[in-house]
Amino acid sequence: MSLLFLVCIACTNPTSEKDAVMAMPVYKDIPYTQNYSIKYFVTQESVSLTKSFMDRNNVIQTISSNGLLSAHDGQFLYPGKLIQDRTYRPLTNKKISNLTLYKNQFVYLDDTAVFSNAWAGSLFIPHTLPKANILATGTDFNFLISDGNSLEFLSKDKEPWQIAISEDSVIDIQYDESQNVFFILGQHSIYSFNTVNKTFKTFYNDQEMTCFTVSENKLVIGRNNGYLEIDSQTGKQIGVLHDKLPVNELTTIKVLDGELWFGSAQGAFKLKEDGKFDYYYGKRWLPGNHVKQISKGDDGSVLVLTDTGLGKLVFEEMTLFDKANYYEQQVRNRHIRLGFNASLTDLDNGNIDSGRLSDSDNDGLWTTMYLAGEVFRYSVTKSEDALQNCRESMDAMERLFSINPIPGFPSRSFERSGYIDVLNDPDRWQHSEDSEWDWKATTSSDEAIGHIFAYGVMAELMDNDLKDRAITLIDTLMSHVVRNDMYMIDFDGKPTTWGKWNPEYVNARPRMVGDRKINSSNIIAMLQTAYHFTGKEKYKEKAFDLMENHGYLDNLMWPMKDIAPAPEGSDDWSKMLSESWNHSDDEMYFVGYWGLYRYAFNDSLKAKYKEAIIDHWDIERPEKEGAWNIMTALTGTPEFDLEEAAWYLREHPMDLVTWDIKNSHRKDIHFISPNFREQTISEVLPADERPVQRHNANMFRLDKIGNDGGQEYSAGDIWLLPYWMGRYLGIISEPMEHIIHPN
Repeated sequence: MSLLFLVCIACTNPTSEKDAVMAMPVYKDIPYTQNYSIKYFVTQESVSLTKSFMDRNNVIQTISSNGLLSAHDGQFLYPGKLIQDRTYRPLTNKKISNLTLYKNQFVYLDDTAVFSNAWAGSLFIPHTLPKANILATGTDFNFLISDGNSLEFLSKDKEPWQIAISEDSVIDIQYDESQNVFFILGQHSIYSFNTVNKTFKTFYNDQEMTCFTVSENKLVIGRNNGYLEIDSQTGKQIGVLHDKLPVNELTTIKVLDGELWFGSAQGAFKLKEDGKFDYYYGKRWLPGNHVKQISKGDDGSVLVLTDTGLGKLVFEEMTLFDKANYYEQQVRNRHIRLGFNASLTDLDNGNIDSGRLSDSDNDGLWTTMYLAGEVFRYSVTKSEDALQNCRESMDAMERLFSINPIPGFPSRSFERSGYIDVLNDPDRWQHSEDSEWDWKATTSSDEAIGHIFAYGVMAELMDNDLKDRAITLIDTLMSHVVRNDMYMIDFDGKPTTWGKWNPEYVNARPRMVGDRKINSSNIIAMLQTAYHFTGKEKYKEKAFDLMENHGYLDNLMWPMKDIAPAPEGSDDWSKMLSESWNHSDDEMYFVGYWGLYRYAFNDSLKAKYKEAIIDHWDIERPEKEGAWNIMTALTGTPEFDLEEAAWYLREHPMDLVTWDIKNSHRKDIHFISPNFREQTISEVLPADERPVQRHNANMFRLDKIGNDGGQEYSAGDIWLLPYWMGRYLGIISEPMEHIIHPN
């Protein structure tokens, strides 16, 4: 089933913007499988966890060195605990050493018997291995147990059988129902026991085995250097050693619904149909990274038992619209600070109820991106909730201008007095005339372009008082810039470090230095937006002056492939600006493209802008960045990697806590040589396997170590903006619940 469809013009080629829009591909928002994790941490010290299962009643039990544990509480983002199980009081006195499932019911092993509370407690088979701690089930209530040195076969209606393995020790036992055979994994060999004729033999020899599982007509054997497959009837190896895994040192293997799952000392992973892996590492997914066991939950979940607790991987059908509704609540519940779209910081190990809302140098930018998304949402849905969100954020944005004494200058942020040590940060924080408030100075160009982007969207799409308020702020900011010779002037009467669009500064950079192109592109977009909504000639005149007399059109048309380090002999500032690719510039470009293309002075310029936008998009394609792909669609081009944009939206984790993430050790990814763009591997990883980050970060970043679980990002700018822009542009459909996404 195709995920994309084209609304075509019958027998014609699109010759207008309207026709181009009608020819755009559209992502059908049908339900797909969204995964997230519910974690259960062990609370007792020095407790070793062995096995964990869920029965047909959705009850989870875990066997530990301290007896039987049960899963207490636990929700998404609110971890539960593994606590002492007291459900059946008689079990508390038994020395239970293992458990398993038979017919989706719990079966226990202690020092005297195999037994269960199911079947009215009728299952009770004594054994003679008081130190037995390995248990496997067969059919017809048959079981094979081991204490590591001996095996004992137990059955409700068959004679018991026992054998000692003198030169090996048992690690695990698996049952092959197709042959009525138990396979026994030893340190050096795999053995087979036929339950029909009671024959026991050595089946396969290997000195490197660590784990194994039965899969149809083969055994999958984990080693310290990958895994291999052998025929379960002949014992002959099938194919080659598989050693291009996320982690080659395997601790457990399991087949769940025909899919191979692996555990290691560095997380769990699943083999996909395309030969790639879904990788689950870190506390985004698991309490610990050392995986002990993997099992299937009766509710469709996957249980991953680690050394510090249990991770329950949940797979839920939802649409992108469902995900958007969740993220809308995430933002409103804990990411609104004084109307700003803010981060939650100082979390205690990911506890979202322990954090505080923090100011940021980019409060204005992150808020304008959220604000624009809510304007798109309102335009699509006419939601009163979205409208109220716009009003609250607009209040904050307006106050950025009024809280400082500089006409037309937007503060970075503001906060109540006494919260910030202003004296220790005199370059940024200033006292307001209102003694109750302080404001943050040094506003940068990325703040400015964010302001103009959001206000332009609001002025264009709103049909209420917010339209006029947005136009007022556009005029206020741009009047400040034009009045001050294309600079943003701070409290000290000097230009801010980054608020510089004057030709003397911009053209001082060599052509290949990105700042020359980005500043030219942004300021033309800003002046066009101001002219479009105010009609004031000063903005149009200044824009044409910059393009015709100072080369700004040539600057913004400079090919992206030619952005490079400054040449020898360049000034130190230019060298610093071009040490590597600036991903924050990418964000500024694409946010600015709305005003650059949408409000172009004429069709000739619009065609050039489209060429520049698509040129930029083309070099960004390897990052599969959802926002950049969707923003490129505003040009009407039918090719903008819509499926990759939808992949970004689907794969983005529900959990936006900044957990430690590590991928640089993986053997299943292809590393490339260091380069100017800082691309580390040949193909970008899914968003749920890499560090959580905003659009101004490198999507090829592999690791994030430090401050594990210390912050939660807002989805307002990261996810909601591209989704609602896609809905507004008509390239993402409304939810279509009756079709299931073929993940």
